[in-house]
Amino acid sequence: MLGELTFGAQAADLVSIQSVGGTGALRLGCDLLKNAGAKRVLLPTPSWPNHPAIIRAAQLEQVDVPFFDVARQEIDIDGLTAGFAKVERGDAVILQGCCHNPLGADFNLAQWEKLADAVNKHDIIPFIDLAYQGFGDGLEKDVEGARLILSRVPDAIIAVSGAKNFGLYRERVGALFVKTPAASRAAAQSNLFALARANYSMPPDHGASCVRVVLSDPKLHAMWVAELDEIREHMKKTRAALAAARINSIPMNLIGSQKGMFTTLPLSEAQVVTLREEFGVYMTDAARINVAGLPENETARFLAALQAVTAR
Repeated sequence: MLGELTFGAQAADLVSIQSVGGTGALRLGCDLLKNAGAKRVLLPTPSWPNHPAIIRAAQLEQVDVPFFDVARQEIDIDGLTAGFAKVERGDAVILQGCCHNPLGADFNLAQWEKLADAVNKHDIIPFIDLAYQGFGDGLEKDVEGARLILSRVPDAIIAVSGAKNFGLYRERVGALFVKTPAASRAAAQSNLFALARANYSMPPDHGASCVRVVLSDPKLHAMWVAELDEIREHMKKTRAALAAARINSIPMNLIGSQKGMFTTLPLSEAQVVTLREEFGVYMTDAARINVAGLPENETARFLAALQAVTAR
């Protein structure tokens, strides 16, 4: 059911396995790559802080390639695809499907087209990390890129998380999907079962059962979609409020064009420490903030703290 929600009719061409959250799906995918003979995983940076540890744990080599032009504050798709030459046939590239963590900067469809062309040119495997479906532009819009890639390549891996969009983070809801030619599907499915058996044996059932009940009941499904829409609109409203602010050297307007839960502010680690110690404003040392975690009645205080710290 999660496959149909994410991939529509394309789900029939995929093999899948339930995982221990999206993180477990990523690890299974990396283990599958290792078993298939891959040696390297190309990682567009900056990326989710846990990606490197997962790649390393699977005994794969991480190859970094910058994908964001800081000066222009936009995705450098040509620089990213040029970096595909750093890996070899059968290696993989991790691509965040929507609501990029930590930047909030997503590929548009034209960029997804370029990614598909580059993947095919270099004969590498796209490994899509889809952790925030519904938080960007909606359930369907957020997977247009992933569906485009699937329609263009012979092989692909997709890690899906239901932790955030179903509100089941600690229940570890996730799945791994693999696209491969029909002749290879049975072998791929068998490998997934064997890898899971040697890792966690069986995934937890409670969260997955909750998702099944919600998706199979039209009334509950509609309620869930409405709640998801409400959460997304709240994040958009918060982003708009932040984007309207004028904070010294910080280009706050860019926050309004980003999507999802996260954005990263151009702050030094010292400024982050000052915000925490003097103003009670908390974020990661890399200045990543969770837009969804900023209450509307605290926005003014947050902006005032940013103004004070960046004015020094």
